[in-house]
Amino acid sequence: MKYALIGEKLGHSYSKSVHEALCDYEYELKEIAREDMDAFLRAREFSGLNVTIPYKQTVIPYVDHLTETAKTVGAVNTLYFDENGALWGDNTDVYGFKTMLASAGIDVKGKKALVLGSGGTSLTARFALAELGAREIHIVSRAGEVNYDNVYSLHADADVIINTTPVGMFPRCGEKPIELARFAKLSGVADVIYNPARTALLQEAGRLGIPHAGGLIMLIAQAARSAERFTGRSFPEEEWMPAFRDVAFSLRGVAIVGMPGSGKSVIAKRVAQMLGRECVDLDAEIEKEAGMTIPDIFAKEGEAAFRDREEKITLAFSKGNSVISTGGGCVLREKNREALRANSLVVWLKRDIDKLARGGRPLSQGNLAEMAAKREEFYRAASDIEVINDSDIETAANTIVRTLKEGAANL
Repeated sequence: MKYALIGEKLGHSYSKSVHEALCDYEYELKEIAREDMDAFLRAREFSGLNVTIPYKQTVIPYVDHLTETAKTVGAVNTLYFDENGALWGDNTDVYGFKTMLASAGIDVKGKKALVLGSGGTSLTARFALAELGAREIHIVSRAGEVNYDNVYSLHADADVIINTTPVGMFPRCGEKPIELARFAKLSGVADVIYNPARTALLQEAGRLGIPHAGGLIMLIAQAARSAERFTGRSFPEEEWMPAFRDVAFSLRGVAIVGMPGSGKSVIAKRVAQMLGRECVDLDAEIEKEAGMTIPDIFAKEGEAAFRDREEKITLAFSKGNSVISTGGGCVLREKNREALRANSLVVWLKRDIDKLARGGRPLSQGNLAEMAAKREEFYRAASDIEVINDSDIETAANTIVRTLKEGAANL
């Protein structure tokens, strides 16, 4: 093994894709149990390693030298050998963290910051915030002096919140460590989680109009610095930024929402073909699981039971980079909207009311104009872009693919 990421659980990691996009070396994901770490590190059968939860401090006694940054931070995420064979520990997360804040225009100078979590990444965040000139830095942890119960009364005037905990990370998508709406002065929110792309915390920041940034750009930037340590060559931002965009594009899915009969399934199939991705029709998956058609589900179980089935299927199929076609009422539940937005570009497919197909759709037999008016706010809340489907399939599909390619890195 030459290069790898080590951690306890790595099912969520994109590091292999990131490093292999940056360099021509092979990169592994290696899960190591706590009891096996000592033997692994003493053997030194590697050329370079990245280190993640929960080992960023565990590895420190095993290195020959620490860089000044790693020594000051007290956490290591990169191990590499120098020309004399000595093992060094570095912290390239600091560079990645600063890059993440800069990408969203989050300025912490002179501001009060809350760092959620007390682990190795929290140490990195605190160090970087101090270097960037934050006025105050407070740690929020479950058992700390400032915790998730009293933080609202003690620090409701916080300007910036940084999440360094795993709350909200795949597969626990949808969870939040804190309620942003209770902080009236927030001017920036960052979440080091990169899977999903838009955690529930970042989605709340978006709804509140607060500048926010996710962890994928931090991952890419720190990986570039790690690759410099591994290979001895330079990776300036203009060189690794295209890799960031390529990786973001490869990881992002598409979810199409809109009125029943607006052409979501047809457009989704075409977009999936163009992207070479799996196409998932949520209504078809509901029917498959239920063993009956949607009209039969409505007739036998009622709409509420159908919505429960829909929510379960939406949560199950919204965690990858598939192209998803949703039912017309999928966006009515907030959990569904959040799930779709977690990793996908959400497209509101719009079509003239008189062109909407009605066949086989129990709720489309009434006044569609009235239904559209009631649902408009939910489609708008869920979607990133609006695409008109009144002309031809290719035009709509091309618009969606082009938008994904241009904007995947900004989700």
